Amino acid sequence: MAPSPYVWPFVCTNCGRPAPAGEFSYHCPTCGGIYDFDVPMIYAPSAAAAGRGGLARFRSSFPLASDAPWITLGEGSTPLIASAVDNHPVHFKCEHLNPTGSFKDRGASVLVSALAAAGVVEAIEDSSGNAGAAFAAYAARAGIRARVYVPDGASPRKRAQIAAYGAEIVRLPGPRSQLAEAVRREADTGAVYASHVWLPFGLAGFATLAFELVEQLGEAPGAVLLPAGHGTLVLGLARGFAAMQDAGAIERIPKLIAAQAAACAPLWAAHQAGGQAVGWVREGETRAEGIRILQPLRGDAVLRAIETSRGTIVAVDEPSIGRGEAELARRGFYVEPTSAVVWGALEATLRSLPDPVVAVLTGSGLKSEPQSG
Repeated sequence: MAPSPYVWPFVCTNCGRPAPAGEFSYHCPTCGGIYDFDVPMIYAPSAAAAGRGGLARFRSSFPLASDAPWITLGEGSTPLIASAVDNHPVHFKCEHLNPTGSFKDRGASVLVSALAAAGVVEAIEDSSGNAGAAFAAYAARAGIRARVYVPDGASPRKRAQIAAYGAEIVRLPGPRSQLAEAVRREADTGAVYASHVWLPFGLAGFATLAFELVEQLGEAPGAVLLPAGHGTLVLGLARGFAAMQDAGAIERIPKLIAAQAAACAPLWAAHQAGGQAVGWVREGETRAEGIRILQPLRGDAVLRAIETSRGTIVAVDEPSIGRGEAELARRGFYVEPTSAVVWGALEATLRSLPDPVVAVLTGSGLKSEPQSG
């Protein structure tokens, strides 16, 4: 039997049963629920790794054995650049400068390290682009064969990037929700589903963004604005800040301000009017394809994290997304439309937010098609 990938205990969030040892099960075989950590995340940066960039100094925060191979491409330690919006100071966290061009590299490094430690040689994933590219790159680094399902309308540049890493691409028509269903059907036949959403490994990687922000600012942010589709980055940040508070490294949890595309904003709808409002949300067309998620898998946990932080959710329309791309580019930040939703959130909330304010730029503009006109 292969080594268990679950070095920390994972339990089903629905029925409470532990994850089966020695296998990569993406959901609970008893009730179909999703897995999550059964212990709080810890913040204990390694003194031995002090001064080293990237995620290596946070190994103790990851669900990996101490002797597990670390699959890395130098992710993390991204710049935090001071700027201004309407004469108000704003720091931009440049996650679009990670190795494959998005914040997903933080989670992929931890996830693929777990795959490699468990002896997995082939795995599948589904993505509109960034998660697929990150998974393909780190799988290539680990010598794992990757197959990535992508929606037919995904950015050609993102598809080309995934293919360049040697991953097999499976293009399917229809909305993102149908793509996810197709991948789960294959996973149910025995394929290892290395899902960046169903599996909780990546949350530990995303928590390092919180660690870095405090290190770079010298204090906890007052508020952090970021895009949200499934909301895993929101959840990772929340847990990272909570771990730092538990360790006595910070006194307060920053307000988390999630931005969604108005064309597909289920988290915003639930935050505004309760769960029943989600039934009215549609998977509409938006240039912010990375957050076009109709049914966020960990939505309840994400909403709790935002409410606990005293934050909010903002729905951003398409003109505001386009304006955000242009305004950010004029400040030197060339980001994809999904990242540009933070501009609309800044416009809507900035004057009410406590300093210091951080906006997370999640993906590179080199991955997306330029605006027409």
